[in-house]
Amino acid sequence: LAAGVHSVTTVSKVIVTTVSKVSVKAGDSITIPCLYGSQYTNHVKYLCKGYYWKLCLVEAQTNQPRSSRKFSICDDKKQRIFTVTIQNLTNTDTYYWCKAPLNTPSLSVDHQEITGFIGESINISCYYRNSGESEWCRLGMNCVTGSSGSIDGTSVTISATVPNVFTVTMSGLKTESSGWYYCVKGELQMPVHVTVTEKPTTSKYSK
Repeated sequence: LAAGVHSVTTVSKVIVTTVSKVSVKAGDSITIPCLYGSQYTNHVKYLCKGYYWKLCLVEAQTNQPRSSRKFSICDDKKQRIFTVTIQNLTNTDTYYWCKAPLNTPSLSVDHQEITGFIGESINISCYYRNSGESEWCRLGMNCVTGSSGSIDGTSVTISATVPNVFTVTMSGLKTESSGWYYCVKGELQMPVHVTVTEKPTTSKYSK
């Protein structure tokens, strides 16, 4: 079986809604509907492939509906649904995304507001398309470069196991760890606000 993964994708303020997982016999084809917001009726829509939607590669687009034998795409502007068809599926046909529009910035994060708990850790993924050194900095304080370091007593590690993504892990969080930080890649920065609180406790009451 060839499994294709399709997801709800948020780009700017538009949400493209589609199915999340499908399973198809190898060699067959499948057609996927993708619903989009009305403000993007006249924009180009895309089918792209890749583990991260922010870094995926375009396979088909609505202004070139039949650019290859494997992929085709059709846009019904009245229903606000574009459909994508993938032919001759194999086990490598995974992680496809419906996308509209394609305007990914050169440096971005999933969320600019992150909450963590005292004594625990948080992860921040920084997605980039530009070149340069990767850093994690606290506003008005020091930066961590390389694979590890610390900021104000909080341990920081930077890993890059996936192309065009570096992940920052802050461990041993304290209340004082709360504040503004930012990813750095080359000359670009992306701010992230971290809030550290006590972990909620749950109690069991017996009647």
